[in-house]
Amino acid sequence: MVRHTHPVLVLLALATGGFAIGTTEFATMSLLPFIQHDMSISPATASHIISAYALGVVIGAPVITVLAARIDRKWLLLALMTLFALGNGLSALAPDYGWLVLFRFLSGLPHGAYFGLAALMAASVVASGKRTRAVGMVMLGLTVATIVGVPLATWLGHVAGWRWGYWVVTTLALLTVVLIALFAPKTGVASESSAKGELRALGNSAVLLTLAIGAIGFGGMFAVYTYLTSTLDEVTHMSPELMPLVLAVFGFGMTIGNVILPRFADRSLMPTAGALLIWSAVVLGIFPLVADNPWLVTIDVFCIGICGALGTILQTRLMDVAGEAQNLAAALNHVAFNMANALGPWLAGLSLAMGFGYRSTGVVGCLLALAGFVIWILARRQEKRMRAAAQAS
Repeated sequence: MVRHTHPVLVLLALATGGFAIGTTEFATMSLLPFIQHDMSISPATASHIISAYALGVVIGAPVITVLAARIDRKWLLLALMTLFALGNGLSALAPDYGWLVLFRFLSGLPHGAYFGLAALMAASVVASGKRTRAVGMVMLGLTVATIVGVPLATWLGHVAGWRWGYWVVTTLALLTVVLIALFAPKTGVASESSAKGELRALGNSAVLLTLAIGAIGFGGMFAVYTYLTSTLDEVTHMSPELMPLVLAVFGFGMTIGNVILPRFADRSLMPTAGALLIWSAVVLGIFPLVADNPWLVTIDVFCIGICGALGTILQTRLMDVAGEAQNLAAALNHVAFNMANALGPWLAGLSLAMGFGYRSTGVVGCLLALAGFVIWILARRQEKRMRAAAQAS
């Protein structure tokens, strides 16, 4: 094993896992038509495959992190990515719909715990002033997946069958196992690490406020993204051939955001988070106004994609406020964003059901971003009170 591996190689290994997870999470949406045709199920029934994965994330992140509090992070990352490879390999072999739902749930279990631990390891191998950039590099794997991995898996699903999309993810997961084994450092187990200590995160108001910012403020982006294809069809009247390019532009926006914004966050973390929430509110609020113009809506979709950097920034914030509950707080960040992925589309769906049309998804998104900003204000005030109390003592 390499004792003093260059941080870039460690980050590459961890980002490869993010690439694998991002590919399976987003590609499943594009593979659904092939799955429902092959298994003769309705679109509504097929959507439960996505829900099963999300449920696995929500359950797996806290449970695995608490139970494995006394395990070295390197070995836990190896175990998580092995489980992820197993779940996706079994998904490719699923004989029917019921088994596929079960295997997608299994695939989702390692998701949150992996990203949480990977973020902590990434931050530990760089200087303290570069922590957010290091976390951004891990998340970069997920954003690049929306540009490269998802189209590849979708193309394979079209030409060779949907199962090959999951075989691609399985291969990426196994590659990650090899890279982590070669390059990730052994971190040891902190003497204060314990399941009880991790659970203290649930009683930490600073942690809960940070998670609430993500669960609500980040929901705005998903409110628009979930219905983006339908908006491009019904409102923009864009040709089907051009829609994937707009989705790719969204992925480029996420990638650019995760490369640039962490540099500002490393200098001024919470102000950057607040500014990004305001940015989100503005570009989401603009969406209904430009939805009928293919050029303007594409530019706005790029700007909305930049909002994805909020996840990276809040991940670092959790490191600062979690105390000895680092592992659980980091993993819960991804639970919060899966909650956002449920909340945003649900509220936007209610708006559609009330007859407000696809433009209204931008209004819903804007309001969620503003609600997240209100929570940010509360978190900021709490931070200032705690700092003043510490100085007074």
